[in-house]
Amino acid sequence: MRMTVIGTGYVGAVHAACMADIGHQVLGVDSDTRRIASLSAGRSPVREAGLDELLAKNLASGRLRFSTSLAEAASFARTHIMCAGTPRRPDSDFADLRYVDMAVDGLARHLRPGSLVVGRSTVPVGTAARIGRHLAAVTRGAEVAWNPEFLRQGSAVEDTMRPERIVVGVTSAHAETVLRAVYAPMLRAGVPFFSTDPATAELVKVAANSFLATKISFINAMAEVCDAAGADVAVLARAVGADSRIGATYLEPGLGFGGSSFPRDFRAFAARAEELGAGEAVAFLHEVDRINTRQRRRTVTLARRLAGGSFAGRRIAVLGASFKPGSDDVRDSPALAVAAAVRQQGATVRVHDPRALDNARAALPDLGYAHDVTTACENADLVLHLTPWPEYRAIEPGALAAVVRTPLLLDARNSLDARRWRAAGWSLHALGRPIGGTSW
Repeated sequence: MRMTVIGTGYVGAVHAACMADIGHQVLGVDSDTRRIASLSAGRSPVREAGLDELLAKNLASGRLRFSTSLAEAASFARTHIMCAGTPRRPDSDFADLRYVDMAVDGLARHLRPGSLVVGRSTVPVGTAARIGRHLAAVTRGAEVAWNPEFLRQGSAVEDTMRPERIVVGVTSAHAETVLRAVYAPMLRAGVPFFSTDPATAELVKVAANSFLATKISFINAMAEVCDAAGADVAVLARAVGADSRIGATYLEPGLGFGGSSFPRDFRAFAARAEELGAGEAVAFLHEVDRINTRQRRRTVTLARRLAGGSFAGRRIAVLGASFKPGSDDVRDSPALAVAAAVRQQGATVRVHDPRALDNARAALPDLGYAHDVTTACENADLVLHLTPWPEYRAIEPGALAAVVRTPLLLDARNSLDARRWRAAGWSLHALGRPIGGTSW
């Protein structure tokens, strides 16, 4: 079928390429002329595994092309997938819907009767209903549905092509039929399909992110208790996660979560719940946020203690700048926040990251940067492991011990093989784990 994807940032570029790859005719539309030129040449605006290959393949096949014209979009198809960005407002925790509204307004002037506008952007509950009322007033028979995305940075193509579930919020049988056709290959493969009202669909995304954030902060709160009690949070996490009612995923103690969407989404959810008069129901999310932020301060405090009580005159190596492995995104990165705090307290800091050095340097130019681990760690008094890239698990600890001043390591992600590092002469520490504990 023919469809457009309005907004070709992270979500939109991935969705356009994947929809073309499963056989649809797709027109991607964006007001950013440089982005459209780049995508038309097969170059993605984001670093995402497999995306450039999908772009090149489907541009060559003719199933995918890009434009800056909303009028062209309206004439090309009657199904329009809305992927405009929803950043946080600069003055509050609420989502900024100006880009969604601008895209809807621009498209509405050209929509043909029977068109379906399908939102994928993460929005406050009630947005679909508001847009639906607007389109009903200014168009002839255009309809709104909502189809939230559940993409993880670093695996967005995989998450689109083989999703764990598809959720659609619709107000008519026609809209559900169209969306079943959009995702026909996934449905044939047995992917669960949830058809509900738009408000529920909008809430599914923010509820899922809020639950995952709660799970992460819960295990990090347990790490704090373990530090006080002399217990081992890693063993605790494995034992708790073995309970089938709980599960082990996202029970990974460490530095906490970050990124451009996860914190933004659940903060906006809490703000919208407050606006609806249900703020007390999600008041716990504010503590989830505080626990997450506190993990960064606790990491800096432990690092300072390991450095002898002060960072002044100390050389600190930082392994990791992106907010998670598999991504070059440094927005709200816990790793960079810790690195900046350490430097601010007097240390000389040198950062390494397999992908995110350019973005990190643009965000924090005053830090030092190195293109290889060895250079980052030369004469270091302390090494901080802050982003759990697989490349860091492959480091040979003995070889690295030969270049540092002191073989002292803080594993803030609890993901390195402590026995291996200690066997090579390193003193290894982590939040929520007793020094010399028998489990590691």
